[in-house]
Amino acid sequence: MPVISRLREDVAAARRRDPAARSATEVLLGYSGLHAIWGYRVTNRLWRRGAFLPARLLSQYVRFLTGVEIHPGATIGRRFFIDHGMGVVIGETAEIGDDVMLYHGVTLGGRSMLHEKRHPSLGDGVIVGAGATILGPVVIGEHSVVGAQAVVLKDAPAYSVITGMPATAKPRSPREKAPDEEFFSYNI
Repeated sequence: MPVISRLREDVAAARRRDPAARSATEVLLGYSGLHAIWGYRVTNRLWRRGAFLPARLLSQYVRFLTGVEIHPGATIGRRFFIDHGMGVVIGETAEIGDDVMLYHGVTLGGRSMLHEKRHPSLGDGVIVGAGATILGPVVIGEHSVVGAQAVVLKDAPAYSVITGMPATAKPRSPREKAPDEEFFSYNI
């Protein structure tokens, strides 16, 4: 996808996800979560080309500017949005699907020091509430919602609501299972 189209898609995703967004210009210039994602995309390209040190140094600079730490080795899908941003940490082996939204203070962290898959995988359409912590190589199924301050240590199936410390998953009601077509369509 061309860079300009991707930037437009990101701005449109932020505007759809944040009712406080008044204009594309405001989002483009003032959303630190969006700036962190753009910085990640540059560092991820460097990382994939084997330029590990420059990727890490640039990612730390982006963290300094935005308050969001995204490891350059993470895998992040399209239309990813971080609302408010500050304090978000995404580890090296994290995998994030399309149309995912994180609120401030979310940690996608590891529980192992081994060089293996040690960070969470979030399916498409997952929403993670403020201050939630998801640790280890757990899988959060598509269109699930992780509640604020939840501590997730186990896998959760698609269409779940995940809450508590430690978190437990419960199925969402049948009427919530069909995602809003307008919400997930991006005509750019």
